[in-house]
Amino acid sequence: MRFGRARKPIVKISRGEHRHILQRRVRKTVQGTTERPRLSVFRSLKHIYAQVIDDAAGRTLAAASTADKQVRAQVSYGGNIAAAKAVGKAIAERALQAGVDKVVFDRAGYQYHGRVKALAEAARAAGLKF
Repeated sequence: MRFGRARKPIVKISRGEHRHILQRRVRKTVQGTTERPRLSVFRSLKHIYAQVIDDAAGRTLAAASTADKQVRAQVSYGGNIAAAKAVGKAIAERALQAGVDKVVFDRAGYQYHGRVKALAEAARAAGLKF
C-alpha cells in the first residue's frame, strides 16, 4: 500500500511544443517598439525566414527569406549556413531602407547557434545594431 501523493505520469512533449515553450519565455522579455523593432527568426528544414516587426503598431517593417527570388538567386539550398548569411544581409539592407538601424533580436526559442547565429552575425556586419 502506497502512502503520500500520487505521482503524475511522465508526458513527453515534441520538439515543436518544447520550442514554443521556449519561444513564449523569450517573448516575455523581448518586445519590439517603434524605436527598436524586433528581428524575429524562423527556421525550417528547407528555409530560414527573418522579419523586422514593430509590436507596438503590429506591423512588419521588413522581411527576407530563402524563399525570396533575390535571395534564392544567391544560394542553391535554403537550409544551410550560407543561406542564413544571405538572409541576414538581405534583412539588414531592407531594414536600413525602412529607416531601422537598431533592433532587438528574437531567436524564437532556437539556440543561438548554427544558422540562427550566422543570420544574426551577417545582419550585424551589414549594419544592424543589436
